[in-house]
Amino acid sequence: MSERQALLKRIQVLAFCLHDAALFLDVNPTNAEALEYYRKHNDLYEVAMDEFTTKYGPLSPGNYDGGPRWKWIDGPWPWEMEGN
Repeated sequence: MSERQALLKRIQVLAFCLHDAALFLDVNPTNAEALEYYRKHNDLYEVAMDEFTTKYGPLSPGNYDGGPRWKWIDGPWPWEMEGN
């Protein structure tokens, strides 16, 4: 597995953790342990997304870096395995 693939996998796992925790928090909004879990994993997700965007470009249009060029169109696309 390449470094790019490993980082993408980490992002996917963290996104799943965040989604799952958000669903739990929807019905348990004051659960301190769940809130801490969400905060921790959200911080890890943001670091991983920043690292991926810096090294390989944006994963979605929402990852625009404010630069003078719209890099979202640059390849490879996240789902293109030959770019990994």
